[in-house]
Amino acid sequence: MTDIARGLRRVQDAPVEGKSVLVRVDYNVPLRAGTVADDSRITASLPTLHHLMERGAKLVLMSHLGDPEGKVVPELRLDPVADRLRDLLRRPVEKLTDCIGEAVSKAVGKGKPGDVFLLENVRFHPGESANDADFARSLARLGELYVNDAFAALHRAHASTEGVTRFLPSYAGMLIQKEIEALSRLTDRPERPYVAIVGGKKAESKLGALRDLLGRVDAILIGGGVAFTFLHATGHEVGASVVDASIVEEIRDVVRLAGEKKVRIVLPCDVVAARAVSASAETTTVPVDGIPAGWIGLDIGPKTVELFRREIARARTVVWTGPMGAFELEPFSQGTRAVASALAHARAFTVVGGGETGEAVVQMGEEHGISYISTGGGACLALLRGKSLPALEALRG
Repeated sequence: MTDIARGLRRVQDAPVEGKSVLVRVDYNVPLRAGTVADDSRITASLPTLHHLMERGAKLVLMSHLGDPEGKVVPELRLDPVADRLRDLLRRPVEKLTDCIGEAVSKAVGKGKPGDVFLLENVRFHPGESANDADFARSLARLGELYVNDAFAALHRAHASTEGVTRFLPSYAGMLIQKEIEALSRLTDRPERPYVAIVGGKKAESKLGALRDLLGRVDAILIGGGVAFTFLHATGHEVGASVVDASIVEEIRDVVRLAGEKKVRIVLPCDVVAARAVSASAETTTVPVDGIPAGWIGLDIGPKTVELFRREIARARTVVWTGPMGAFELEPFSQGTRAVASALAHARAFTVVGGGETGEAVVQMGEEHGISYISTGGGACLALLRGKSLPALEALRG
């Protein structure tokens, strides 16, 4: 058993037969034109749902979608999710119009073993993000025991992830177990060289992770918007590229610490720049010091791609979080596409840290070559940093 799995109460050991089981899933999926655009997170929950139904449990599912900030936002209702879940389960799913209240309690109370209910977006209530005890207690009344299978939300101490565990016997679902088993290969004596690839839009959101990774990896390849703050901090002119000016000194400190710990930080040597963030904008590929005034760096360039490919080819363990550029726009997708392909063909154990990076890999058709694609970006990164995940700790015996 891995260290991070030690003491976890598993759904396989829960006495679920004939009981109402409150299940936290992560159905925070992208929607397009009122339908689910990527159902991978829904699909990932199916083993736990099938297991519970086969054992005669009544399922009460809860999830968030987006961040409505405690208000009802019609575009973030879970009706499209319920439609897709019905298709995948091939059985009825009763979508309720709220997640607490008398009407919800009555509907669930009339259910039979094997029935599936999907509560409305829990973040429509401010008590969810505030981890309000009364809200958590109201959710807990809908079940006789609780199963958390929302790996992507484990780093959030919210009412539906951590709060309900104070009121119900609580267990880890099969997806959480699967994630922990895969990610333990990165935390328990990873095979070296161990390379982290860090991208995404903002350096500030990755600063803590970068600091913590310095004590764990052999090299960090920096791309995406994060790279331009690093380039600026190390003396490069970056035109109008996005720079987190407030953390420049902290980035310099990261670079200094990396040198002390003998961790190589590999920055882009060329970039794809444009006059605007637009698929129709004029673009140019230039060395990092050659970005024209007023132009924005939006992807790593071909020489950087080759540099990163060589690093990935030498590695035996690779974790990747954050795209290499504005991949959703074709002119700036090549860096992300090339890194996805390099990971898919690497000899290393490769992990993609969920979120938009996982979506990009699937969109580009490289998912089958990756060793593991996590369903949770923030939770995955927190686990790899050695951080305590409050909702996970609540599932230990």
